[in-house]
This record gives sequence, structure tokens and C-alpha cells, in this order.
Amino acid sequence: MPSEPITLIKAIMHTLDQEMARNPNVIVLGEDVGRRGGVFLGTQGLLERYGPERVIDMPLAEGAIVGAAVGMASQGLRPVAEIQFADYVYPGFDQITTQMAKLRYRSGGQFSAPVTLRMPTGGGVGGGQHHSQSPEALFVHTAGLQTVMPSTPTDAVGLLRSAMRGADPVIFLEPKRLYRSVKEVVPAEFDFTVPIGKAMVRRIGADVTLISYGACMLEVARAADEMARAGVSAEVIDLRSLLPWDRDTVFESITKTGRAVIVAEAPGKASVASEIAASIAESCLDRLRAPPMRVTGFDTPYPYAQDKLYLPSVTRILNAAKYAIDY
Repeated sequence: MPSEPITLIKAIMHTLDQEMARNPNVIVLGEDVGRRGGVFLGTQGLLERYGPERVIDMPLAEGAIVGAAVGMASQGLRPVAEIQFADYVYPGFDQITTQMAKLRYRSGGQFSAPVTLRMPTGGGVGGGQHHSQSPEALFVHTAGLQTVMPSTPTDAVGLLRSAMRGADPVIFLEPKRLYRSVKEVVPAEFDFTVPIGKAMVRRIGADVTLISYGACMLEVARAADEMARAGVSAEVIDLRSLLPWDRDTVFESITKTGRAVIVAEAPGKASVASEIAASIAESCLDRLRAPPMRVTGFDTPYPYAQDKLYLPSVTRILNAAKYAIDY
């Protein structure tokens, strides 16, 4: 891993390279992952280093990409399949939810599907309706899958390694507006991992808990800074894993602050934010000083012209936090 600060997409590329060098059973497949190096260059250089038998350009057929990955995984390989945009995953949805997620269960443990399914997700890059959606709730609803979304290069490395070394399928969602907008020095040791299912407390606070993941962590951090200038102490939790999610860390924080604001850019209806809010209300009701608040994308198709209005803003987060504190 380079010793200088690197972007999130570079962190992913280096991790894929290291894991392919470490384990000859790791296979990368997807649309344009070979010669092109991925639409965001996340697999750049891998074809030259590992050849066409391990870096496979696939046809524009998501069902075939996922189906091939499941078949490989059932026979001992460790495929890392890329869906070019999360918005394109729907033609492969049956293979994901009916085959990949269920293989261990329906075979009584005789087979497993250690597939890592990478996909760029979310908006904020001027991509329009078909390149900006956040479908994480669909995967979180599916038993047999793990779903993660990093917000930093270090977490991208650690979570991707955990996914690629695990025994079960992982949906690895990559917030595309963070690909080149955040940089940090990543620990160089090869076996550095981030456990799936463990949140990170990014900021200690006492007055309100801000819970988020992925690209919205940028707005949450700015909102916490604004609160601090106004004398409000915000605790900030980065979930990192959406299934399983770290209930213990969240509930411990709610016990301290009594207030929760959950921030995500996916639509709010039947969402990850809804699940967290409901779980807080169910398990922490006697510790709450205000109802759990959600700041999310709207329940509409993703709008191209109103891109910035759709995404959770610092102002919307501050308004929700103020409501909770004044309740």
C-alpha cells in the first residue's frame, strides 16, 4: 500500500491487487474490468498482471455476471464481481437473492458462495436517474447476504479484505462521489482488516447521536462541526456495515445522548434509516428524549436537475438535530 495519501478508488484497486497476489483463487469479473480497468478504473492494471483467466471482461448481462460468480464460488474460487453501477444490478437481482444469498442454507452447508459483489452507488456526481440510485435496502432485506459501505479509504481496504476472505456473499457498495474526493494514508500492513458488522464512532458527543454511512458522512461531519460552534455536542457514528449493523454501538450512544438523527441518501420509505429508527424506538424507548429523526433522500425517482436538493444537506441535518434537542 502506498505511504502517501490515496483516494478511496485507489485503495480498492490496491487491495484487489494484493488479494489476487495473495490468493490465486481470486477472480475478478465484470463489464470492462479488463482492458478498460473498470469504468472508474478500480481494476486498472490487473489484466496485465494476472491475465485474462483471472480478470474476465463479461458481456453486458448482470444475470450472467452474478450467475458465473456463484458457479465459480461453489467450486472453490473466490470471485469479485463488479456491477458497473448499482443502478444496473436489477437484471441480476434474481441470481443474487435466490441463488447467491441462499446457496449455503439450501444446500445444508455443502456449498457456499463467497462472492464479493462490488458496485458504485449513490448520487452527487451529475449522473442522473440511472446512475445515482441507492438500492442498499433491497440487499439488507435479503437473508444470507452481508452488506457494507465504506466512507474512507482505510475502511474500504479493511472491509474489502474481510469480504474477500469471508465464507459468504458480501454486497460491497462503493459511494462513487467519495471515489476521488477523500484521501488518507492507509495502514501498510497486509493483514489489516475491518470486521464486518462493527461501526466506528467518528466523534464523541453527549447531546445528540448522528448515525450515517457512505457519502453522507461528509455532510454529517460538517453538521457536527456547525453544532460544536453553537455549543452542541454531537456523537457521530459511521455504521460501515448495514447488514449486520452494530446495534450495540448505536444503542450505547443513544443511552448517553437520548437523541438520534439517522442520515442516508436512499429514499426514506422502508429504508436502512427506517430500520435503525424502528430498532432504536423498540429497544431504547425509555432512554429517548425525542423521537428518532430521519434525514434521507426523497421517495421519488432520482432527479437530475435537483441533484443537490435531493441529497441530505447540512441544513436538513441541523434542522432535524434542533428538533430533537428542542423536543
